Amino acid sequence: MAAASTIGAIVLLVALSTSPVVSSLRPGLGVCRPSGYLPGRSGNCVKNNDPDCCVDGKSYPQYSCSPPVTSSTPATLTLNSFEKGKDGGGPSECDNAYHSDEEMVVALSTGWFSDMARCGHRIKITANGNSVYAKVVDECDSVHGCDDEHNFEAPCDNNIVDASPAVWNALGLDQSTGEQDITWSDGDE
Repeated sequence: MAAASTIGAIVLLVALSTSPVVSSLRPGLGVCRPSGYLPGRSGNCVKNNDPDCCVDGKSYPQYSCSPPVTSSTPATLTLNSFEKGKDGGGPSECDNAYHSDEEMVVALSTGWFSDMARCGHRIKITANGNSVYAKVVDECDSVHGCDDEHNFEAPCDNNIVDASPAVWNALGLDQSTGEQDITWSDGDE
């Protein structure tokens, strides 16, 4: 009887440890899986920087977590305008303001944005051996999207640093690629 209980407990633990819901609630383990799926709804998507515009009926993963932050956190850099009327949607969440494309500013995926805890902080971004500092001004929402507030764009992946053209230029990157593998870390001095 004890052996059957032990086997049952092991099976339960394995089942729970592979559950997306449980994994998404335990980001400290380095695993961040979708916490749900958002049904797509198309609309007036401003297409300045080749955004991922929503498609009716398509399902988009939602993430409430991001991978752990380290001294060299792997991420994907994407291009975003924080100017009014461009593809960034509404004003930045941290200061309720728009920002010039000449400013060194970024938005972080929901988990890294950490309920505004990184607002106003600088992060260090490294790509192709070059490093720059940029200020966190917004969230790249990994949970919500496909609505007017989010420019009818899909939710961000859980590993996104969404950067202004100034950041791309300072890193010497080609904006026409739209995405770049980078590393980043908290960079307040």
